[in-house]
Amino acid sequence: METKQMVQAIIAGGCFWCTEAVFRDVIGVTEVESGYIGGTKPNPTYKEVCTGQTGHAEGIRVTFDPAVISLPEVYDVFLGTHDPTQLNRQGGDVGTQYRSAIFPLSAAQSSEAEAAIGRWNADNSSTAVTTIEGLSGDEQTATWYPAEGYHQEYWEGEGQRNPYCLAVIPPKIMKLRKSFQDKVKG
Repeated sequence: METKQMVQAIIAGGCFWCTEAVFRDVIGVTEVESGYIGGTKPNPTYKEVCTGQTGHAEGIRVTFDPAVISLPEVYDVFLGTHDPTQLNRQGGDVGTQYRSAIFPLSAAQSSEAEAAIGRWNADNSSTAVTTIEGLSGDEQTATWYPAEGYHQEYWEGEGQRNPYCLAVIPPKIMKLRKSFQDKVKG
């Protein structure tokens, strides 16, 4: 029996609860993990990242089957389900920890990220401020730190009782279902 080769991508689009909820509904995605990336403090906590002082972004690490959804499609869904034009914020969440960023895991992923941002800019009347980070050779800022356990699968549990999540996540999921109908799970 042939084993499927899964691929990972790391993206940050504001609150990781919101981005995680969107990608859990995308076909071909087998795992979504919330965490922190792009900062300088080893093993940061949620409380530390929320201060904006560690340099980390709230991000998600998406594991997916490239035979079902390609990396360019993952990046297109990412850019199309949050506002990549807001610098260091998503709605009411303000600070560098809420920046729009792609953290490529290879030079090929970096090229795909550039192409995805280019496609988004060509298709929209405003310009994305999404950054491509982490391949500078600074291993520390490219290190992925999983978020605390209570952040994982947040929308499926506590998030459905959280007023912030109830206001922010459903419109993002609706945008996914409207703009990427062929990429949504059953």
